[in-house]
Amino acid sequence: MEHTTDKKSALSQGVIIFIYLAILTALEFGIAIALPNVVLLLLVAVIKAGLVAYYYMHIYRLAREDAGEDRDSYAYRLATNRLGLWLFLLSDSFVFGGLLISRINLLGLERPALNQYLGLFVTAVLLISSFSMNRAETSIEHGDKKNFLFWLGVTFVLGLGFVVGVVGGEWQLAKLEGVIASRDVVGGIFYMMTGMHAFHVTTGLIFIFLVWRNGRRGYFTAEKHWGVEAAAVYWHFVDVVWLGLFLFVYWL
Repeated sequence: MEHTTDKKSALSQGVIIFIYLAILTALEFGIAIALPNVVLLLLVAVIKAGLVAYYYMHIYRLAREDAGEDRDSYAYRLATNRLGLWLFLLSDSFVFGGLLISRINLLGLERPALNQYLGLFVTAVLLISSFSMNRAETSIEHGDKKNFLFWLGVTFVLGLGFVVGVVGGEWQLAKLEGVIASRDVVGGIFYMMTGMHAFHVTTGLIFIFLVWRNGRRGYFTAEKHWGVEAAAVYWHFVDVVWLGLFLFVYWL
């Protein structure tokens, strides 16, 4: 009964925190529209971040306090790791969201002079890599180490090909077409958006390599393969983000 009460208390306090965040967001919007003041906007943002931190550091833990879970168990660590990963991806999505909003506000419907065929090709390469990553994750879930390593290697090669295609191919062709970062806002937006994504793909490649190396050493099994799952989720996230960038950079 006591544990149920704690759960209800955590839920009600969480709802209150959500209401506060909604009010602060509305206030933030009003400040940005009617009174563009950087100091006030930063102050509201800090308060919102503090509320979120308070919830996850204190209130959220109330619901788990008497759950009787073994905090050293793999199941418990898996659940908390998943929560942490999705919170990270949520925060990371705001970075790309900001870039997309900047692109729309600064360029409108203007489209950079880019090679559409190369853009379509690197997009196809990245989408195929998402399929091979799925095959790698599925293989380790069934204890098939050989196919797991093979498909993970394929994913790495395809991801590397994507980075080379964007940085070594598209960037060079864009410069020849006059899309230069220091010249105008078009170049700045293009290189910022594609560069930020290429950075994420590169970190994903490092992640994949570490998972592949640990896989060769036998660190993953059909029952325990959180590292593989995390790499797969991150890689799929990177792929989905690129679909949005491709639409707004190459087609819009």
